[in-house]
Amino acid sequence: MPTSRRPRVAVYCASRLGDRPAYADAASDFGALLGRRGVDMVFGGAGIGLMGLVADAALEHGCHVLGVLPDHLADREIAHDRLSELRLVADMTVRKRVMFDEADAVVALPGGVGTLEELVEVLSWASLGLHPKPVGLLNVAGYYDHLIAFVDESVARGLTKPSVRDLLLDDDDPERLLGRVLPAGV
Repeated sequence: MPTSRRPRVAVYCASRLGDRPAYADAASDFGALLGRRGVDMVFGGAGIGLMGLVADAALEHGCHVLGVLPDHLADREIAHDRLSELRLVADMTVRKRVMFDEADAVVALPGGVGTLEELVEVLSWASLGLHPKPVGLLNVAGYYDHLIAFVDESVARGLTKPSVRDLLLDDDDPERLLGRVLPAGV
C-alpha cells in the first residue's frame, strides 16, 4: 500500500435498499467505521440504495470518497452529488478496473448480481495470484450464508482449491472484518 495516502477500501454493494433494515444499518455503520479508522473509500458512485448510504456515512465521518460511475449510469441521474471525487468512465468493465486499482482491499456488503460479479472476479484474480489484496465479505444478517456454503461445497467436491476459501475473509462484524482486510494499526 502506498504510504503517500490513506488506505482505501473498495466497497461493493447494492444500489437498492433491500427488504431488511439491517442492510441499510450495516451500510451506514460501515461507512462511519471507515471514517473513524482513517480509511478512505472507493465505490460505484451512485447516490441511491446501500451505495448512497455507505457513501453518505463515509463522507460524514471524514473519508475521501471516490465514486466510479459509467457514463450511461450518470445519464440516469443516479450519480452521488456530494462525493470527494467522481470519475465517469466508459463502461462497467473500466469501472471495475478503476475501483480495484484505486483500492488496497475490497469488501462486499449485501448486494445483487452486480455485487456478486465484482466480488467473485477479484476473488478469482486473487486465487490466480494476480493480486495480494484482501477480499472481505460482510455477512449481514446471514445474507451471504448461501454463497459461503457454495464456496465450501465447491472446495469439498474438489472443484475449488482450499486456498480460495482462505482468501475469502467473511465476518458478520464490520470492525473485525475491517481489521482482517487492513494492515495492523489502521
